[in-house]
Amino acid sequence: MGEFLSSDDLQPRLAELRDAGRTIAFANGHFDLLHVGHLRYLRGAAAEADVLVVAINDDASVARLKGAGRPIVPAPERAELLAALDPVDFVVIFDGDSPAGLLELLKPDVHCKGPDYESPENVPEYAVVRAYGGRTALVGDPKDHDTSVMVRKIRENRSAAD
Repeated sequence: MGEFLSSDDLQPRLAELRDAGRTIAFANGHFDLLHVGHLRYLRGAAAEADVLVVAINDDASVARLKGAGRPIVPAPERAELLAALDPVDFVVIFDGDSPAGLLELLKPDVHCKGPDYESPENVPEYAVVRAYGGRTALVGDPKDHDTSVMVRKIRENRSAAD
């Protein structure tokens, strides 16, 4: 089972792992309602290195990026759920809409994003990762699963039942 840590606690843990010769992969997202696409993304990310760090957007960021009524699940609960998944070693919550600052701080060997970006160069944090010598990898299956679609279906079914 993975661990949910602050970035301050995570940084020295990753340094110890690096000193032991382990490589670090980093995946990020909202992970508001977990679905199979998330699991496939995390499995793909875990295959890129020895250790997988998953960074999740804080609640304020999810609300700004996804709109009213989001997130459905608060960040600490999302972190706990993700930490329980086999591919995940560490979970950290980050402030803001981009993990760029956290990537600069932790400097993972590889930043993993979904294939919907089509090429590593299209990932917004590509330049940040490249600047410190890391690489960007696209992992997971095609984006056939979407939390926003799930939320819409749940709301539609609830409205129909009322």
